[in-house]
Amino acid sequence: MMTHLEVPSWKRARLVNVHDSLRAKLKTHGLHIGDDLRILRVAPLGGPLLVEVNGREIALGRAVAEKIFVEVE
Repeated sequence: MMTHLEVPSWKRARLVNVHDSLRAKLKTHGLHIGDDLRILRVAPLGGPLLVEVNGREIALGRAVAEKIFVEVE
């Protein structure tokens, strides 16, 4: 298991856990345990990650991505 920040771009990963403080917020954005994720782009200088999940693109700040735990497929 690794954080979402550790996954190389374009590699698919499965969401396996989320820090408790983010669970409700991520659900409102359509992110759920078991979803497949893929990093499409990483902004320079500490900017957000553009992530594809369930056919949608979502921008996640790095502080949020550090609290999302995934397994690489």
